[in-house]
Amino acid sequence: MTTAVAAPFRFFSLQVVRARRLGPSLVRVTFAGPDLHAFHSDGRDQSLSLFLPQPGQTEPVVPLELGDSWWQGWRELPDDVRAVMRSYTLRSLRRGPDEIDIDFALHGLEPGAAVPAGPASRWAAHATPGDRVLLLGPAVADNRAIRFRPPEDTDLVVMWGDETAVPAATAILESLPAGTRVRAWLEVGHTGDIQDVATDADADVTWLVREPGRPEGSPMALDALRGTRLPIGERPYVWLAGESGCVRALRRHFVGERGTDRRRVTFVGYWRHGLSEEQLRTQE
Repeated sequence: MTTAVAAPFRFFSLQVVRARRLGPSLVRVTFAGPDLHAFHSDGRDQSLSLFLPQPGQTEPVVPLELGDSWWQGWRELPDDVRAVMRSYTLRSLRRGPDEIDIDFALHGLEPGAAVPAGPASRWAAHATPGDRVLLLGPAVADNRAIRFRPPEDTDLVVMWGDETAVPAATAILESLPAGTRVRAWLEVGHTGDIQDVATDADADVTWLVREPGRPEGSPMALDALRGTRLPIGERPYVWLAGESGCVRALRRHFVGERGTDRRRVTFVGYWRHGLSEEQLRTQE
């Protein structure tokens, strides 16, 4: 007897089912597709790669016929032809019918914005039912693109995220069981982006609205943390996600100033000030 082993990630052809604004800077897009039954994830900060069509295209162009060489083939396509690729986290997965939600952080759409909106923000702001995308996501529930993994002996979960990490952070909070102690700081650009989070955990969640002109790489939570006595026992777990400079500053605080074991700190840079995702990938 032979056993078939599923590849951990595969492509899913999806269509927009609906979209709704959660706040001035956040929009939730719901997707469905005929093969979404094969999408599996046990993580609440599950990372995904989303491929969007270029302006004028009805679907994203990714050379899937190349098999495992699709990445190189995609990179070799002209810039105005190849699909726009962006990284996101899964907000929720539902069955009956099979649907997934992805929350998009919008920026640069307001008149006179210092930095104009990128292609993903423009797409998400105008997403309508029937719009077609391609998703590279997990076919195996426990996979390497899940980062939130608190050790079993954790006695306090500490979290920080900006608006790009709010979808993952709120999904994590909603999933935590009763009795889990949590202290979380979430930073957003507008008061209207603050969300109600339903959780059974013993969670203290602080929402911080970013001040205009705040220096890059300087999270508001850092000032709050330095003035806060955390009820950290001997076994904390720290999860940090968002802008790379802010993540690094907070990691230095926990490891260097608070003496937290670096092995119990998960830190993920979702984006970096002044660089597009294409520019970030060229530096990897």
